[in-house]
Amino acid sequence: METEVVEDIVIVGAGIAGLTTSVGLHRLGIRSLVLESSDNLRVTGFAMNTWENGWKALDAVGVGDLLRQQHIQVNGNVTTSLVTGDQTSVTSFNATGKQHIEVRCVKRKLMLEALANELPSGTIRYKSKVVAIQESGFYKIAHLADGTTIKTKVLIGCDGVNSVVAKWLGFKKASFTGRYEIRGCAEFKTNHGFEPRFMQFLGKGFRVGAVPCDERAIYWFFTWTPISQDKELEENPAKLKQYVVKKLEKMPSDVKYFIEKTEADDFLPAPLRYRHPWELMLGNISKGNVCVAGDALHPMTPDIGQSGCCALEDGVVLARCLSEGFSKEPGTHIKEKDQYIRIEESLKKYARERRWRSIDVSFTSYMVGSIQQAESQLISFLRDKVLATFLANLYFKKSAYDCGTLNSS
Repeated sequence: METEVVEDIVIVGAGIAGLTTSVGLHRLGIRSLVLESSDNLRVTGFAMNTWENGWKALDAVGVGDLLRQQHIQVNGNVTTSLVTGDQTSVTSFNATGKQHIEVRCVKRKLMLEALANELPSGTIRYKSKVVAIQESGFYKIAHLADGTTIKTKVLIGCDGVNSVVAKWLGFKKASFTGRYEIRGCAEFKTNHGFEPRFMQFLGKGFRVGAVPCDERAIYWFFTWTPISQDKELEENPAKLKQYVVKKLEKMPSDVKYFIEKTEADDFLPAPLRYRHPWELMLGNISKGNVCVAGDALHPMTPDIGQSGCCALEDGVVLARCLSEGFSKEPGTHIKEKDQYIRIEESLKKYARERRWRSIDVSFTSYMVGSIQQAESQLISFLRDKVLATFLANLYFKKSAYDCGTLNSS
């Protein structure tokens, strides 16, 4: 039998953007309901490089210090060309002019748990997949796969790259870049002994990176552009692992070891998708009382490590803007129509604040990835000899952003 629930704010997706938004609203005294299609917190991707801008957002919602205690600070980046064998850039994160950069590779599981633990019991509703959205006056109705309908004053899509809410807003499916990524995390029983730095290796048509999360865990990734004969690798993890390891012949054996140590079944390729700048420029980030955040808004390639950080920023900005739509004098009553208008204005404000930031970061990431993974000898030469320092500095540039605190004052 169909049951209908009525809520003020419904957030679709308990990922980074969804949980950050919910915690931000909770800190501001506003309740929300988070719908998650899985039966627990999803931790695909293992870990994420969290830059200065990400830490500002985590501090804004009050979980920064807890996560700092669980992860080591990364002190620099070393990029090596596997074509020439040369180190092409060495960057310190400790001091660049006046800017001190805080970077840590944070395990997704620990980040999601830290955020979820800040929420009142019952805020996250698992096994709740949204299959359709319907308009009903000043409300939206979310239809779930189990037959439940939830009526809400605000609907926020944080439901990832295949977002149902983004589709409702008119966004097309995110574009495939032609590239794939495999990610893994090697856990050691004792201290792995690696320096706390980001190691990146650029080959012909592929890129591989590794960074410690803590004393016992190393996160790694491998991105590549498959050629036609590579297609069968997608269905065969054992062959895929063989293929990756063969590509890494020129890598230092100690770094290669923890990729070899990862089980073949964990070699799961994921297509890299992004949204074209003109779609973000012209698309509806918000419409009435509906909006999107995180990967539902700006799916991007992982090449400057900003996807998760931007999702954290979205959550803080969205909670701050949306709180304006719910603020009222104690004891006063607001008509449904007036509240709808206030909500609409608050979401428009959020969209204005996030549109250009989303375009800037996702386009930069796409361009950096195209250059770093180039197969052309000329671009590989320019990448290694001319552009290496410029590319490394882009990491700093895009992380030097402050989403602000939860209070608008």
